[in-house]
Amino acid sequence: MNTPLTIVARIQANPDQTERVKDELSKLISPTRAEAGCIQYDLHQDNDNPAVFVFYENWESRELWQTHMNSPHLKAYLEATEGAVAEFTLHEMTQTG
Repeated sequence: MNTPLTIVARIQANPDQTERVKDELSKLISPTRAEAGCIQYDLHQDNDNPAVFVFYENWESRELWQTHMNSPHLKAYLEATEGAVAEFTLHEMTQTG
């Protein structure tokens, strides 16, 4: 049986690139939500530091999330934001309660 996977991805844009990164992140939402295994894919922007974004994601399995990580739209995002992201952290998590 597959174990559901929660992803918390934090993206910090360079301050002068905030709108560019936000636009490119927003383009990921529709195609990702249509992917097999995607349960939830929500983008958030920090209220105090608008250069900080967090994706909160739930996937049916790690394998299906890995398929997403190799998707054409994610590759396009990485190319479009090259040099615009100051920091990126990703946490693979399992719900415990």
